[in-house]
Order: sequence, then structure tokens, then C-alpha cells
Amino acid sequence: MIVYITGGARSGKSRFAEAWAAKQSAPVTYLATAQAFDDEMRERIERHRTDRPAHWPTLEEPLNVPQALAELNGVILLDCLSLWISNLLLADLDDTAILERVDALLAQANSKTLILVSNEVGSGIVPDNALARRYRDLLGWGNQRAAAAASEAYLLVSGLPLRLK
Repeated sequence: MIVYITGGARSGKSRFAEAWAAKQSAPVTYLATAQAFDDEMRERIERHRTDRPAHWPTLEEPLNVPQALAELNGVILLDCLSLWISNLLLADLDDTAILERVDALLAQANSKTLILVSNEVGSGIVPDNALARRYRDLLGWGNQRAAAAASEAYLLVSGLPLRLK
């Protein structure tokens, strides 16, 4: 089962995902994709760590997310697809390879409960450079695949969830 949660920056996606996970009877594992390349990102990651329940184990995996998911059981909260696709893009994978990894992740989730958080980046202006446009397109295609595979899908706007399916 996949629960897909999307929205803009600071829309409440992670908080909503954590609340959804906390209501489940199975143990929760937090699968984090962020990488701390600077002090500001280290602070963001630490804030996320302190906000979630201390008894939830965290696995930090920036690239090999399908393989990491294969080894986990219970409820897995993946935060987030957006940073993972960015990591793959910056690791010089081509578009086909990135989307194949998204497909592998979704296939791996068939036998698990996966809460998948992702940013919605397609509602703004068209970026002014090729890398940003490529990222926006890849994330949009990945989000479409995740939403199609999901049993439940939510859009968060200003902290309010809108159930899409």
C-alpha cells in the first residue's frame, strides 16, 4: 500500500505523513533521503529528527532507496521523493535511469506500507535554466507515477490536507 503525500514547501507534508504513520499499528521506520551539504541543511535535518518520535528508527539513504526499502518492514515513511530525485540527478544519472529507479521503488512498495512524501514543483513559473527545468520535469513524472500507484493520495495546502484519492 502506498500513501502519497504532496504539496509545496512548508505545506505540512511531513507533519501530516508522520501523523498518518503514528496511527498505524505496525512499527514505523523513517527512510530519509536528504544530504547535509551545508550548515543550513544540517539544521533542517536535525529539526526533522527532533520533530519525529524518538522510537522510530531512521535509515538515511540518499541514492539506493529501492534497495533500502527492500530490507524494511512495517510502515515506512519515505521523506522525500523530491530530494531523492535531486540526488539521482546530481549523481549524473540520465532521465531514463532515474525514472526506472522510481518504478523500482514503487514495485518494491507493493508488499509494504509506504508513506511517500514529495514536493509539488509544477505549479510555479517555468525555471530559467535547463537543470531546474529537467528537475521539475523528472519530479513531475515521478510524482505522477507515485500518485497513480498510490491507494491514497493527499495534497497539502497551508497545512490542510485535500484527499485526492
